[in-house]
Amino acid sequence: MAFNDLFRLSSHAVITNDDGQVLLLKANYGDKHWGLPGGGLDPNETIHQALQRECQEELGCSVTVNYLSGIYFHSAYQSQAFIFRCELPQGSKIHLSDEHSEYAYVAVTELSTIQQQRVNQCLAFSCVVCSAAF
Repeated sequence: MAFNDLFRLSSHAVITNDDGQVLLLKANYGDKHWGLPGGGLDPNETIHQALQRECQEELGCSVTVNYLSGIYFHSAYQSQAFIFRCELPQGSKIHLSDEHSEYAYVAVTELSTIQQQRVNQCLAFSCVVCSAAF
């Protein structure tokens, strides 16, 4: 690998409701998949700045960042995804951007195998940042 090779970086939020269900957004682009709030880093942006910006854009509100729980490599996208435990401030209302058509809170058991691993590791955080490749 050379210094000028391109890699993708993204930051994503694990947000739960009072029942422990995870917030997912349905994309209006690509394969219209359901995923965690967040997205790619812009040039000159930290992983925390990207997380805050993406959540503000996608949810229409800020998030409180509690901790970074894991960094995961996705070979299909040549991407490193940073996973953070976040909360919506009390009384926040979600206002989706044009990038997403709907949102839902779902049980962790309903997530894909990869998402389950990332979310479960996030929710069981023990002050050790996890890392895995898929």
